[in-house]
Amino acid sequence: MLANFVCHASQNQRFMLMPDSQEELLKKRMLQQRQAEIQQQMIQQAAAQQSLQVQLKALMTQILEPAARERLANLKTVKPDLAMQLELYLAQLAQSGQLRGPVTDEQIVDVLQKLQQKPEWKITRK
Repeated sequence: MLANFVCHASQNQRFMLMPDSQEELLKKRMLQQRQAEIQQQMIQQAAAQQSLQVQLKALMTQILEPAARERLANLKTVKPDLAMQLELYLAQLAQSGQLRGPVTDEQIVDVLQKLQQKPEWKITRK
């Protein structure tokens, strides 16, 4: 009769008998609860990212000239990570008040060149 029961230790180190099916149900419930929590977190992160994208798009519309906006749109299709880096950099400049007037296409090219520069490492042996 005790063959279908599993022994579990509680927080007080007391032992109680729980049928295998109840143990499985408990594990399933805990797994479902954790999956629901993860899904909720993913939904919140997606909403926050979408909100950030909307804010960045509105800001880029304000601070970029049409040619610069076009270059940014082209960059987004080719290198989305670099485009995001550029948008965040321009947003920081705008928020700190370092931008004077709308950003031109030439300025975008300069910033892109600076963002893509890799530091040079020189190793000397003694």
